[in-house]
Amino acid sequence: MADQVKVAILGASGYTGAELIRLLATHPRVRLTALTADRKAGQTMASVFPHLAPFGLPDLIALDAFDAAAADFVFCALPHGTTQEIIAALPRDTKVCDLSADFRLRSLESYAEWYGHAHLAPDLQAEAVYGLTELHRDAVKGARLVANPGCYPTSAQLPLVPLLEKGLIALDPIVIDSKSGVSGAGRAAKEGSLYTEVAEGMHAYGVASHRHSPEIEQGLSDAAGQPVMVSFTPHLIPMNRGMLSTIYVNLANGATAADLHAALAGRYADEPFVKVLPLGQTPHTRHTRGSNLALIGVVADRRPNGAILACAIDNLVKGASGQAVQNMNAMLGFDETLGLAQVPMFP
Repeated sequence: MADQVKVAILGASGYTGAELIRLLATHPRVRLTALTADRKAGQTMASVFPHLAPFGLPDLIALDAFDAAAADFVFCALPHGTTQEIIAALPRDTKVCDLSADFRLRSLESYAEWYGHAHLAPDLQAEAVYGLTELHRDAVKGARLVANPGCYPTSAQLPLVPLLEKGLIALDPIVIDSKSGVSGAGRAAKEGSLYTEVAEGMHAYGVASHRHSPEIEQGLSDAAGQPVMVSFTPHLIPMNRGMLSTIYVNLANGATAADLHAALAGRYADEPFVKVLPLGQTPHTRHTRGSNLALIGVVADRRPNGAILACAIDNLVKGASGQAVQNMNAMLGFDETLGLAQVPMFP
């Protein structure tokens, strides 16, 4: 169809790449023209992901065989640290959404500190727009390069940013206790992701050192207009997909939990994918599974000056590929819900 955009996915054999294909396969304005892989190059998508067999997809090719002329829009679903030079080599008229962390941090010094090497495309870093769509929609619409947010930062910023902007919560302490399904670790074989390593238990990881910490703090500091430092601890739980962040805050300026709820409900009233539950209710990950929804709950804490926020998302959809499709829709002037109308799967 003449009105379809030619789309390439670099890194199509991982979980986020496959999820992009699942969402885009029935997108009315998209034609998938190139899919790259590393170890799976030369194979069909049907052999790598049988659930995608009905869609007549291009075969997987090696990254160095990718012809940029084959795409108007590129999704980069490659490992952190690998996309900077690749995106720099793309034509300037090609729009890009990068799902890695390579362009999320504005500070080159912070990037080098947390990711262990200097940034290889500083000019592009200055150009990149942070793509948490609901919070940065106008900038996303005008962007050529969008840095798709991390999953944990999405679940933390959606409830916290509006409250910091309105001065309803104290800057310290903010405690973010997050839990993710195992798919967040990616598809590559890792000892720590083996069934016997993760089943029938849960554990914290990246304690006081997780790379999503500076990304969260960057967004919250922007919202507050001054530096914000959080206590963030992620946990791995034995389920395939899903994420829940439970956030503990202190109230400010005489605010109540009802004020926090009203602020969030007002901010997201017209958003198709962010829903605020009735005051006192908390979300379940099972109610977002397979969808681009983010569900937010607000509860008054037993502490007189405290409140508890909770945000549930699907880490592979709103936490990664679904948000990337939403950003693409915004960047290309499409309805943001195209390709994203999936109702959550239950049970």
